[in-house]
Amino acid sequence: MKKYTYTEKKDTRSGFGAGLHEAGKKNENVVALCADLVGSLKMDAFIKDFPERFTQVGIAEANMIGIAAGMTIGGKIPFTGTFANFSTGRVYDQIRQSVAYSNKNVKICASHAGLTLGEDGATHQILEDIGLMKMLPGMVVINPCDYNQTKAATIAIAEYEGPVYLRFGRPVIPVFTDPDQKFEIGKAWMVNEGTDVTIIATGHMVWKAIEAGEKLAELGIDAEIINIHTIKPLDDEAILKSVKKTGCVVTCEEHNKFGGLGESVARLLTTELPTPQEFVATNDTFGESGTPDQLMSKYGLDAVNIVEAVQKVIGRKKA
Repeated sequence: MKKYTYTEKKDTRSGFGAGLHEAGKKNENVVALCADLVGSLKMDAFIKDFPERFTQVGIAEANMIGIAAGMTIGGKIPFTGTFANFSTGRVYDQIRQSVAYSNKNVKICASHAGLTLGEDGATHQILEDIGLMKMLPGMVVINPCDYNQTKAATIAIAEYEGPVYLRFGRPVIPVFTDPDQKFEIGKAWMVNEGTDVTIIATGHMVWKAIEAGEKLAELGIDAEIINIHTIKPLDDEAILKSVKKTGCVVTCEEHNKFGGLGESVARLLTTELPTPQEFVATNDTFGESGTPDQLMSKYGLDAVNIVEAVQKVIGRKKA
C-alpha cells in the first residue's frame, strides 16, 4: 500500500475560495454570485480584488441561478455559491430550465455537502444532490477529495464550456494531493494500485479509503484505490480496467446509495462487466445533528465500514 502523509488539514471550501480567486486573476470574465454566505463559501479574496465582478444576491437562491444564466449570454462565466442543499434542492427547477436545458456556462458551486456539515442537522445535510445533478443532461458533476484538488478543479471548470456542479464541504480534512496538480475533468486518479479488490471513492471518502487500504494491507489484502472526482462524465475506461484485474468492487461516497456514484458504477458494470459490488453510502436516510466524526461513524462511512465491505465482496467473488 502506497504511503500517504499530510502536514496540515484544510476544508475543501477553502480550496474553492482559493481556486475562484486564481480563476478570477486568469480570466476577467469570471464573475461570482452568492446567496448571503460569502464567509462560508470563502469568497472574500475574490471580492476584495474584484468587487465589480461580484453580486450579493441575498437569500434568493432561485434569483441567483436565473441571474447567472443571463450573465452567460454576455460572455461572463458565473460561479454561484451557497450550501449544497440550497444550490440544488431549493433551485432545481431554475437549474433545469435556465441552465441545463439551454446549456448555459454556469458553475454551480456547493459547499457544506453531505453529513459532514455536522451540527446544522438534516435540513441542511443534503445527501441526494449528486443524484439530482447527474440526471440533468449535459451537467458535469465534480466532487473533489481535498483542498488542493478542489482548488485545481475550480480553476479547471472556469476553462470548461458548459454547466458544472462542483461539490465540496465544511470540515477540515488531510491535504494529501499535489498542490501543483493538473485537474482533468472526467479522468480518474489512481491512488494505489492493487490486485485483490477495487475501491472507488469520491470526496471526503477518498481519505477514508486510504485509511481502509492501510488496514487491509495488514490483513494481507491488496486494494486498488481509485479517486473518482468526476462522477459525470464517469471514467469508464479506468473503472473497467481495474475491475477486470481485481474481480470485485466497493464504492464509497458521502451520499445516499440511491442515485450516487455507486449506482453510476453499477450501471457501467451491469452493461459491460457484471461484477460483485458493495456500497459504502448512506442507506435511504436523512441525517441529523452531530459532529462530523460522530455522523460518519453512525451512518457507516468510516474506514472500518470500507474494510467490512471489502471482506464481504471478496467473499462473494470467491463463492
